[in-house]
Amino acid sequence: MLSRIADSLFWLHRYMERADGMLRLIKTSYILSFDKVASGITWEPALKIFTSLSAEEIEALKRNDTAVLQYLLTDTKNLNSLKVIVTRARENARGVQDQITKEVWEQVNQLYHMINHPSLSEKLSGPDAIVVIDGLISSSDQFCGITDSTMPRGQGWNYMNLGKFTERCLSTVEFTNTFFQMVNYDFTKEEDILFWRSLLLALSGYELHLKNYSNLNHNCNVAQQVLFDKNFPRSLYYALDRANKYLREVTELNPVEGTPPLSRAFGRLHSSVKFADLAIIAETGLEPFLKEIRKELNEFSRMLGQTYFSYS
Repeated sequence: MLSRIADSLFWLHRYMERADGMLRLIKTSYILSFDKVASGITWEPALKIFTSLSAEEIEALKRNDTAVLQYLLTDTKNLNSLKVIVTRARENARGVQDQITKEVWEQVNQLYHMINHPSLSEKLSGPDAIVVIDGLISSSDQFCGITDSTMPRGQGWNYMNLGKFTERCLSTVEFTNTFFQMVNYDFTKEEDILFWRSLLLALSGYELHLKNYSNLNHNCNVAQQVLFDKNFPRSLYYALDRANKYLREVTELNPVEGTPPLSRAFGRLHSSVKFADLAIIAETGLEPFLKEIRKELNEFSRMLGQTYFSYS
């Protein structure tokens, strides 16, 4: 497979996974914004993760629902807005139409036209905002289902999923870091489940948490679930495990000069999470742990690009 094709397939799924994570956090933040007193959650986490605004700009914007929605979804000045992300995904998909199924291309194209609809900004300023958000999430979910049910399991599939789970790892780390930063990464200070509801809903793990975790030590339980629960599909552990599977498929089918150091780098990262102990992390600090994981993920992505996508 040409490096250009592999690169586009990798980034197509990275962008679509980023869009999916953004939409879930936006929906959660929008719903909880109507109950700011009880939830204590504003738009601040979403603005920190998906914009490059300063602290002062976030403070001025975070309680204006309409302005935030438009900035996160449709404003091209925000280089991480949904419109920009989906446009980039579509550009990658357009360049590899012979490598993806017709259904996958049509779904990406449909989401692109939804986010570029002329009436979208107007709808976001009224009561139809939640309808718009739900429609975008539904389209994103359809992309995941259509891709899974129509794409052949070949080299393209491996690159797509490597991109998907690399992005999911980064998203989970960013989400976790942002919310734990709000409690100073303190495991001894016990926050109510209502505080953690926003993070868990954004990761589609709230119901699982209520079923599988006790009503005590919420800070530790949430960290355990989103980072190390091997059965939770949006946990760091699960996403790294899946990325490892697809990286192994890629390197076995395409052994090149840079493959061994790439595999070793990811192996160290994978092991640092797989064999991590939350009690030790609580003592040494969650913040440096998350920062190191983010650094190693970005370094792995850089090495992957140099090895397989002909990046200089």
